[in-house]
This record gives sequence, structure tokens and C-alpha cells, in this order.
Amino acid sequence: MACPASYYDDNDPALVAASRPGDNSHALTITEISQALKRTVEDRFGFVRVRGELSGVKRAASGHLYCSLKDEKSVIDAVMWKGTTGRLAFKPEDGLEVVATGKLTTFPGRSKYQIVMETMEIAGEGALLALLEKTRQRLAAEGLFAPERKRTLPFAPKVIGVVTSPTGAVIRDILHRLRDRFPTHVIVWPVLVQGQGAASQVANAVRGFGALDPNGPVPRPDLLIVARGGGSIEDLWSFNEEEVVRAIAASPIPVISAVGHETDTTLADHAADARAPTPTAAAEMAVPVRRELLAYIEDLGLRQKRGVWRPLELGRERLAARAQRLPTPETLLQPARQRLDDLAERLRRGLTDRAARGQARLAALRISPAMLERNLRDAKGRLAAVRLAPALLTRAQADRTQRLAGLDRILQQLNPEAPLARGYALVSAPGHRAISSRDVAAGQPVLTLKFADGTLDVATGGAKRPKPSAAKDPPPGQPKLL
Repeated sequence: MACPASYYDDNDPALVAASRPGDNSHALTITEISQALKRTVEDRFGFVRVRGELSGVKRAASGHLYCSLKDEKSVIDAVMWKGTTGRLAFKPEDGLEVVATGKLTTFPGRSKYQIVMETMEIAGEGALLALLEKTRQRLAAEGLFAPERKRTLPFAPKVIGVVTSPTGAVIRDILHRLRDRFPTHVIVWPVLVQGQGAASQVANAVRGFGALDPNGPVPRPDLLIVARGGGSIEDLWSFNEEEVVRAIAASPIPVISAVGHETDTTLADHAADARAPTPTAAAEMAVPVRRELLAYIEDLGLRQKRGVWRPLELGRERLAARAQRLPTPETLLQPARQRLDDLAERLRRGLTDRAARGQARLAALRISPAMLERNLRDAKGRLAAVRLAPALLTRAQADRTQRLAGLDRILQQLNPEAPLARGYALVSAPGHRAISSRDVAAGQPVLTLKFADGTLDVATGGAKRPKPSAAKDPPPGQPKLL
């Protein structure tokens, strides 16, 4: 059947959707267009770097970090997965201005776009100094910087532990100065002094030196030097971390802090037992005399060690660069994890709303004695309106009586003893209800004749009789004789 021309007219809306002639496009599902939009956004904005103020910072039970980045006119949702948040160099807080790098993606469950952050850094030195002052006041209130906690440094330590980078100029300066001034056993705990993970390595090194057994294979140092070279506040930020400050304050070994140059001050300087203006000055504070030759030999040894380890470090850097290009399990699972967090939040709100509605309905119910009395009167009225007519019972009784009488007539007609009243006799044998001529021919010795007024036993003589011939059918109305 052909459709009218107006069926495909754009100005004439149709009731049922249908394809137009020459139209090769089909209707997309919501999931298809959401996935296409997600791929388009991720391909176009695979790497972005944005600056904004943190707002609504929240950590989910799964460990993911959810927040918003905003400026004076706009806001964008942001998320950082659990595996990435563990590498943050600071604790995100509302109102902190940061610079975040990552990629833009979409969340089809809420029809919105967001940035998945891979890194987050504090934007500007002013914001960093504000965070530093806030941390300093909090730790000072706990007494970690109290002067009475400071301990006297040993005069001539036999073993000195140094926590610093094994490839920087700091360790060379310290060892050089120690060899010049005094022949001392030095143990270096190599750590990162800048960047991601540096604070954790420095804190673990301080605690590791304190946990050594004085009589063990590795001697426990009598003095610790925590050092690194100068730099900006961002370069020295690892030594302002709370983890490093608490580790230095709790160290059972006296600690000299030699972070940066003389004008650089960190929270580690306040927690240490002594502060040196430079790493070289820390070495001079640790030992009393100079030995130039031993310092020179140690410097050559360090250069040799650096030359051996440099190819391995370059190989590790290349391997890490290639590994970063591979998709991680967190990237593949991030939509499902975010949807799980969203459903968990919706479930919590749904249960809360349902409980509130139930409480409201319960509060709205009012049961009064007047209402119960009115319902009782209505029920009595409906019961009084019900009347059973006698004709219903008598009609059913008459029908059953008539059926019983019909059954009694059929029983009288089928009774085998009913013809006895009309002069007939019932022939039977002992142990049988009735007998036929075949039984008599078989030699039945005794027969019983039952009449209407009694019974009579008859002897047959035991002789077999010939089989009677077939009798003709009696006239209609006459019973058949054996």
C-alpha cells in the first residue's frame, strides 16, 4: 500500500516514525550517542592543563577524589582516581588554587563532562606559603618545635647517617667536608629530595636509621644529617611535609637539618635538633677536624659509583616512559568505578527519602473512637440487610427429595427378588447367589429354590444332562425361562 505524499511532508508531523525516501540515517540510541560523544571529547582533549580553585573536595569510600575546579565565571567537575591520589604531594583542601593536568571525558550517567586529573600542583608561591603557614601553626601547637625538645649533638660521632640524594652535589659536599675534618664512618640512605614520593622516602630513611640495632651488621648512626641543595619553595616542599617533620621529631638519634641555603627555611629545620645553613656547614657541625685526602678519595668513589649507576638509571627512565603510555587497569575501570560511587550515593539518598515519606504517612494517620464506632455501625447495617428467603431452602430440599425417590424406584426394579411375589422362584446353589443350566449339567448335586414365602433344597441326582437347546425368544412382555 503506497503512502500519501503528505506522509513524508516535513510540515505534516506523522504519528509513527518512518524512514523517508533516500534517507540512510538511522535513529541512534542514547548509549550510542553518549559513547560517540565520549570518544570525541577524549580524542580532542586527551591532554589538558587547567588552573582553578578547588571546591567541594570529597574523598569517596573507594579512595577516589571528587571535586570541582572553578574561576570567576565557570566551573568544571574533576575526579582523581585512587591510584593517583596516593602520589599527591599535598592534601587538597577547599579554596586552594591548583594547576591540574589530565584529560577531558564524559560521564553518560549524568550527561556531563569532567576532567580526569593525573597530576595536581599548587598554583603560585602565595598559595604554597599560605598552606605552609597553616601546617606550621598546627604542628607548633602540638609541641613538635618546642626548644626543650632539642638534644645536644655528639662531639665525635663514630657513625654518621646521611639522608639525601646519592647523585646530587649535596652528598659530595658532606662527604668531602667530613673526610677533610675527621675520619668517620658514613652511611648514606639514598632518597629522592624533590618531586613525587620524596617525602615518604625521607621519612622512611629517618625511621629506618632509628630502627637499626646498635650491635647489628649495619651499625646504628650516632648522628643523622638530612640534607639537600638550595632551590625554590616548590623544590624544598618535600621537607615541609608533615610526614617528614614527625619522623624527624620522633627520631631517637639527634638530627641536623641542612636543607637549602642559609635563607631557605623548612619545617624540617624547626623539628630537627640543630639547623645548618648549608649541607657543608652540617658536615662541619658534625665533626671537629678536617681531612682533605679522605674527602678527595670519597669524592672519586662517588663519581665512580655515579658512572656505574647512570646507565641503569637511564634504562629505568626509558622503561618508565614507555610504561606510562600503556593503559592502566584504573583507566579501563574508571567509568564503572565512578558509576558505582554514583549508584551508592543514589541508594543512600533513596533510602533516606523513603524513610522520610514513611514517617510522614505514619504521622498523617489519625484513628479516633468516633471513626471506629462509625465503622461498627456500618458493618451492623450491612449485616442486617442480608436476608435468607425460605424458598431458597425448600426448593433445594424438594429437588433432592425427588432425586432420592427416583433412585429408589430404579432400585426396586433392579431387585432380583422382586418377581418372587408374582410366583417366580430363584434357583441357586450353596455358596452362590444364582446358578445356570451349565452348573446343573456339570453335576451340581444340590439346588436351592427360593420362593416368596420360603426356600426348598432339591437334589439333582448327580447325572449330567444334555445341554439344552437354545430357546426361542418369548413374546414381548413374557420373561425368558431357563
